[in-house]
Amino acid sequence: MSDVVSAVVSQDAALAAEIERLKAAFPKTRELYHEVCTLLFFRYGITPTANRLYQLVKRGSMGTPTDVLAEFWRALREKSRVRLERPDLPPDLQAAAGELVVALWDKSTAAAHAALEELRSELDAQREAGRAEIFAARDATVRAEAALEARSTTLEAAQTRIQALEQALAVADAARRTLESDVGRLQRETRERDAALAQARVDFARELAKLREDARRAEARLRAAEKRALMEIERERATNVRLLRERDEVVRRAEHSEARLHADVQALQTQLGDTRQQVGVLEGSLDTVRRTNAGYVEELKTLRQQQVASPPGGTAGRSARRAGKPVAAARRLARSAGKTGVRKKST
Repeated sequence: MSDVVSAVVSQDAALAAEIERLKAAFPKTRELYHEVCTLLFFRYGITPTANRLYQLVKRGSMGTPTDVLAEFWRALREKSRVRLERPDLPPDLQAAAGELVVALWDKSTAAAHAALEELRSELDAQREAGRAEIFAARDATVRAEAALEARSTTLEAAQTRIQALEQALAVADAARRTLESDVGRLQRETRERDAALAQARVDFARELAKLREDARRAEARLRAAEKRALMEIERERATNVRLLRERDEVVRRAEHSEARLHADVQALQTQLGDTRQQVGVLEGSLDTVRRTNAGYVEELKTLRQQQVASPPGGTAGRSARRAGKPVAAARRLARSAGKTGVRKKST
């Protein structure tokens, strides 16, 4: 089976090659069809038909292979008649050969007509398909034109947008140059401010060191004032103890005289009440001084915490003045206690 297929394929290839050679040798269409008929009938033993000739040659119209094929059979018949009318052939053989040629001609003519009808049907189908393709192509052309118009509109809008963007880009470029100049100016100002800030930090560090030293001195003075106040309080307490002892001595002396004792007791009770009142006042003053000192200590701590953020100024002076208040209070307490002692001694 494969050998038969190979033989058929090789025969078709050889036939195609021969037809290509004939196309080059015979540029005229009718001569080319005639040579192809001769090639098929005499070399390959194939009965030529109009459809087969048109499929092989593909030139001219469908009427051309039909006319050429009729001429081929007519010439073949004429040639056969010439050979059949030779006197050396027997009459029976001449008649049989004539009948054979007539039958072959009839069969070939019938096959040619059938092939022609088939070819006409195929051409009609191809024509209808071509018309459908033309209509489809027209519709596609209309759609393409509509799409082209839409694209043209889109292109015009895009060009308008591009022009607007170019204008906006020019404005943005000018703004960018302006911003670059502003950035350069701001950078210069920033460098100048950084230098000023560095100098301000140096000055602030110097002032901060001074404030810390003043705060340390104020704290030392505060502690000294607190110590002096405590000493004054201890001295007042000793005075009170001494007064109590004197009262006891007076009581012992007053045992000898009831009237004097009663008077002395009343006087001493009065003095004791005054003394207790003074002691209460002194203790209240001491508590006030302690609370004041505690407030000053807290304020000093707050001042230390805020020294980094606070500007240099008169804070140290105010702290020193506030630190001197407990010293003045202690001095007033001492003077008050001295006056009380003097009054008691005179009594």
